[in-house]
Amino acid sequence: RQASAQPSLAERVSRPKTRAILGLMRLNFLSVRTEVYCASDSAQIDHTLGWLASAGNVSTDALRQHTYVLRDGQAARHAFRVASGLDSMVLGEPQILGQMKNAVRAAESAGALGTTLNQLFQRSFAVAKEVRSSTEIGAHSISMAAAAVRLAGNLFEDLGHIKVLFVGAGEMIELAATHFAARHPQSIAIANRTLERGEKLASRFGGEVMRLADLAERLHEFDAIISCTASQLPIIGLGAVERALKKRRHRPIFMVDLAVPRDIEPEVKALDDVYLYTVDDLASVVQTAQASRQAAVAQAEAIIDAGVQSFLHWMDQRDPQHGVVQLIQQLNAQAESWRAIEVTRAHKRLAKGEDIDTVLQALSRSLTQKMLHGAMVELNSAQPMHQERIQQAIQRMFLRS
Repeated sequence: RQASAQPSLAERVSRPKTRAILGLMRLNFLSVRTEVYCASDSAQIDHTLGWLASAGNVSTDALRQHTYVLRDGQAARHAFRVASGLDSMVLGEPQILGQMKNAVRAAESAGALGTTLNQLFQRSFAVAKEVRSSTEIGAHSISMAAAAVRLAGNLFEDLGHIKVLFVGAGEMIELAATHFAARHPQSIAIANRTLERGEKLASRFGGEVMRLADLAERLHEFDAIISCTASQLPIIGLGAVERALKKRRHRPIFMVDLAVPRDIEPEVKALDDVYLYTVDDLASVVQTAQASRQAAVAQAEAIIDAGVQSFLHWMDQRDPQHGVVQLIQQLNAQAESWRAIEVTRAHKRLAKGEDIDTVLQALSRSLTQKMLHGAMVELNSAQPMHQERIQQAIQRMFLRS
């Protein structure tokens, strides 16, 4: 529900036995984005959509209207771009990466990650780190919380003289409170349904805590009000704000509604002396900071391209039909055949009463000769023009320390 929060849920539908089909199902609904990453032997879109609908207690048809699907390389590219901050309302926003990491940890704890998705996300995190260290995509980053502080600074001459109220105690409010606290306001208060959680956050900033039930009677005390709760209905109504303005003798109130659905009734925006901003309003503010970072996007995309190609190559190598995999299987089969032959021969010699050390020496020599035979033949029969290349290959295979 939180404004810049774009939670990702990693779920693996079934354990891949052959090459996994990687898929992303993205749902955009009521300004909230949910992403489900899957890896399975076959497409599981209907199954996954049904699972998500059941978890959210909504109809599958309702979700389907707001859903699109990406597969394989497109799904991988999307994950890399999200982790790197290129697929966010706020370009370079680091908060999204943290949410992805939390989702991966949750999936791993639930036993729903698996090899393919683990590789996808670990590689996406590595690419995101490279993007941030090698480009200026995160330079002068402005989040929703930072945008709120900037707007408040446009209204009030000195933020050090204002009283700020935060409604809620979730991640977005914590982020907003951190930004405002850095400007040393006159006072900070936290209003939350659960006092214990509110007290924990208020203690970080030397603020006070209050109950939501007391909100309407105390609105007039605050110059700035930032709200983001999980309420399904507005908790700050038009009437309460009108009464607060009268008590303030119409001194201005700065209000930011970061919740979806809204915490503050939309009609409040029409009141004189009230400056109400929503998530959509903040989007125009962050665009200014985005413009200065667009030059780094092309460089970031190049890093992402390389990361995606590396991941797809890894997936191809896991395909049983891939030539490398087939060769590895053949080598393993050949080595196992040699081992079985030599072990059987050794057992026969031991049964005849031969000395165990003599038998082991013979077994090891025979295996060694079998393993080196092919390389010796290639060295002795290679054409002069290929001799150096074969020597180098054999040195890499057999003479590495």
